[in-house]
Amino acid sequence: MRPQYSGSHTVTVTPFTPGGAEIDYEAWEGFLEWQVECGVPGVIILGTTGEFLTISDAERTAFVRHTVNYVNGRMVVWVGTMDAYTPNAVRYSREAEDLGADGLMIIPPYYITPTDDEIFGYYRAICEAQDLQIMLYNNPFTSNVDMSAKLVGRLAKNFEQIRYIKEASQRIERIYDIIVESEGHMHPWAGQRVLESYKMGAEGYVNPYGNYIPRASVKFVEWAEQGRWDDVQRVQDVISQFDTIIVEGHPLYGHQCYSKALAAAAGHSVGDVRAPLTTYESLGDEGRARVAKMVPLMAELDRIVDEIEARPAAAAAE
Repeated sequence: MRPQYSGSHTVTVTPFTPGGAEIDYEAWEGFLEWQVECGVPGVIILGTTGEFLTISDAERTAFVRHTVNYVNGRMVVWVGTMDAYTPNAVRYSREAEDLGADGLMIIPPYYITPTDDEIFGYYRAICEAQDLQIMLYNNPFTSNVDMSAKLVGRLAKNFEQIRYIKEASQRIERIYDIIVESEGHMHPWAGQRVLESYKMGAEGYVNPYGNYIPRASVKFVEWAEQGRWDDVQRVQDVISQFDTIIVEGHPLYGHQCYSKALAAAAGHSVGDVRAPLTTYESLGDEGRARVAKMVPLMAELDRIVDEIEARPAAAAAE
């Protein structure tokens, strides 16, 4: 029987040495240790946040191997193995399985706007080549295609490896539709707005905020699983403030450089982003001012979590 996954899994940055010359493995090990200490159940490497398009094949192989070996079963390791060319996606997926990864996260072929049948053939080729569980990734803003609930259901009913989806279309009701269309085979994960997604039936969260607030984001997903909606809302309200600060005058995926800057502010320096992304260093005073606004939010989240976590102990002491 295949394991079933849930909880807040950090979709991670990829740490680089100065100038983006190489992957910084010393920084990476410290970052992974921090995730384990904060109770993160899984990490997803080489996704959009991980700048997968800037990673060479040789770097990919070494990074996946090092991650799996270092984690050594303490967290689930998912690997992004998407590519616009199906044979490459197949090759990356088979390699991740050979290197000991636990699962794959795969967006449809990007840029070319494939048809439903072309998307089906893409995932079929990957499923036929390897046996790891697959998390589909529906993000029409980056892939230029929006996978319908009907297509997702078709994939789930045809391929036993396909049991998860990061649903990031910003249509929260899609989560419920996917459960219905897949006849219960799919376990949708939130790609945004945890509270609303869990109320619709989400069972996990692909979490970019885990790069700098892993403890708070693990906890509020645990509370969502328990239906503690007021506690979830308190954390989500603060998290939404990060988005507001980052998107002011910055591109849609400006979160990549700010995720790295905020990880550094939390004590885990992971370098800057690779071209063509806007580096944090190049933002100068503007970037530093934005981070200065967000660091207090990190402290506020720690305070909120401490307060909420203290409740059972306080009640037991009475």
